Amino acid sequence: MKLLSVLAPILFMLASGASPLAIAQVSEPPPVKTIATLDVPRYLGTWYEIAKFPNWFQKKCVSNTKAVYSLRADGNLKVLNSCKTANGDVSEAEGEARQIGPKDSPKLEVRFAPAWLSLFPFVWGDYWVIDLDPQYQVAVVSDPRREYLWILSRTPQLDPKVYDDILQRLKQQQFDVRKLEITVQKN
Repeated sequence: MKLLSVLAPILFMLASGASPLAIAQVSEPPPVKTIATLDVPRYLGTWYEIAKFPNWFQKKCVSNTKAVYSLRADGNLKVLNSCKTANGDVSEAEGEARQIGPKDSPKLEVRFAPAWLSLFPFVWGDYWVIDLDPQYQVAVVSDPRREYLWILSRTPQLDPKVYDDILQRLKQQQFDVRKLEITVQKN
């Protein structure tokens, strides 16, 4: 009887013409789509975090999270992330970002590990720009596995209609927007 309960779903799939592999492939989300091109000089400057998927490296951040991007002498980007912690201190992390592919690629990699570790691929994390308004005022960044997600703005607050429109586009890309945490931005 136990064997029949295990084999019944498999026999049903085979009888219906579907293979277990085909059913598994159907449940896979489509690849994450990036924007077509990124003009890095226009992307430089300050970006305020509006919302994010929770992650281990930002656990201490309670408010005022932002990132400042600037050009380095070697052509890569300096990344300076900061946030306010629960005790009122400002926590900062300096990193480096580099474009992957052509000079207008929206796919970047970022690292916050020491420079001497930069030869090792595992210290670089994917930073893909997946949504960006034409004026470079609102951006969404993720990775190919949908593990990380940040909604960023040039201003500490974002118009609710703009935010809702972003959520709709993220749902179309099969992101679970229920996981988003709104970032507190105080004066």
